[in-house]
Amino acid sequence: QVQLVESGGGVVQPGGSLRLSCAVSKSIFSANALAWYRQAPGKQRELVARIPSGGITNYADFAKGRFTVSRDNAKNTMYLQMNSLKPEDTAVYYCNALYFLTNYWGQGTQVTVSS
Repeated sequence: QVQLVESGGGVVQPGGSLRLSCAVSKSIFSANALAWYRQAPGKQRELVARIPSGGITNYADFAKGRFTVSRDNAKNTMYLQMNSLKPEDTAVYYCNALYFLTNYWGQGTQVTVSS
């Protein structure tokens, strides 16, 4: 069983920044893909950014130019740097790891963008 634990969420004003972290209990070097998703109230969960193994990171259109995903293999941790935050970025953010054919999810961390 692989465990993922997100942290770093909180309340921020519009235009502010947050960095989310996702600690993984298994080597992320061996993951087939790592990703961040989010789910706003009343909406479906949507992809924010995805890092396929050996591939190019892809971002949702709303994330391009504002969000940056990174990873530290030595720490088995993935990050999501979010800048220029908007109220519509308010959501629960989840990290995801794919190992072979199994997806693993964290419990989510709340991000609220409000003045």
